[in-house]
Amino acid sequence: MDIYKNIIRPLLFKLDAEDAHNLSVFFLKHFKLKNELILNPKKVAGITFPNPIGLAAGFDKNAELINHVEGLGFGFMEVGTITPQPQEGNERPRLFRNQKEESITNRMGFNNDGVYAIRKRLEERKTDIIIGANIGMNKTTPIDYAHRDYQFCFFALQDLVDYFTINVSSPNTPNLRKLMEKDRLSIILEVIMNENKHRLKERPIFVKISPDLNDDELKDVLDVCKDFEVKGIVATNTTSVEKGGLSGFPLEEKSRETIKKIIDNSSLPVIGCGGIMTPEIAKDRFDMGCDLIQVYSGLIYNGINFVKNISEKL
Repeated sequence: MDIYKNIIRPLLFKLDAEDAHNLSVFFLKHFKLKNELILNPKKVAGITFPNPIGLAAGFDKNAELINHVEGLGFGFMEVGTITPQPQEGNERPRLFRNQKEESITNRMGFNNDGVYAIRKRLEERKTDIIIGANIGMNKTTPIDYAHRDYQFCFFALQDLVDYFTINVSSPNTPNLRKLMEKDRLSIILEVIMNENKHRLKERPIFVKISPDLNDDELKDVLDVCKDFEVKGIVATNTTSVEKGGLSGFPLEEKSRETIKKIIDNSSLPVIGCGGIMTPEIAKDRFDMGCDLIQVYSGLIYNGINFVKNISEKL
C-alpha cells in the first residue's frame, strides 16, 4: 500500500493548502529522511549535478530545507523566489489544490524573508547539495528599476550559491512578466553579467520563462539569452489563470510545447519544469533533450518517494 497516497496525503489535503505546505516543511526540517540518492551525474553549465532531478523554486522559499532535501533523493534545489526586502506576498487564501485534475493554483506573490535572512541560512548550511538562487523583484519596485533588485540579490548571494535563476515569469507579481520583453530583459542581464564578471568565481545564470509566450516573444527571449551568454533556460513557470498561476497536470502539455520549441530553435541547455507529475513524464523530458528537470507539484501529489521512482525509471 502507498502510505503517502492512502493515509498521509488525505490528511494533509484536509488542511488549507498553505497550512499543509507549512506543516510539510516543518516535518522535513525536524524528521531526517534518508532516501537513497541514486547517482546519475550530469554536467551542465560547468556544474556536475550528481543527479539530474531538482526541487523547483517555490517549495523552499526561505532556504529552510537546504540541509534536508538530499534526504528526498534530489541532486539539486532552487531556493526562492528571493527579493531584496522581505515581503508578505498576497492575501490568503492564496494556494489552492484541485485533486481531481491534480493541479495547484498559487497566487503567493513572492512571499519570502528577504535576501539578508536567506543569506544567513545559506552561510550556516551543513550540506554540499547544489543550490540555485531564484531571484526576483519586490512588488513595490517600479518596473523601470527592476534590474536593481536582481542586481542586489545577485550581489548578496553570489558567494553562497552554485547558480542563479532570473525569474521574470511569475504571474503573481504586477508587471513582472513585462520583464521578458527584449529591452527589459537585456537591461537585467547586462547588469547581472557585468556583476558576474567582476566576481572571484562566475556563477552560471539561467532564465526562467513563461509557458504563455507566443512564438515571437519566445524568439526574442532566446535571442537575448544567447547574446548575453546565459547558460540555460528553466522551462517553464506556471501558466497564467485568473488571479494566479496553474501547475500540475494541466500545465504538462503547454510546458512540453515550450520546451520543444526551445530545443528546436536554440542550443541552450534546458531545465524542464512544469507538469512533471509521473516518472514517465520525467523520462519524456529527458528523451526530448532536457539536461535537467525540476519538480514541485509532482512531489505534493506523489510524496517523498517520487524522486526515487523517477530515478529508477531513468
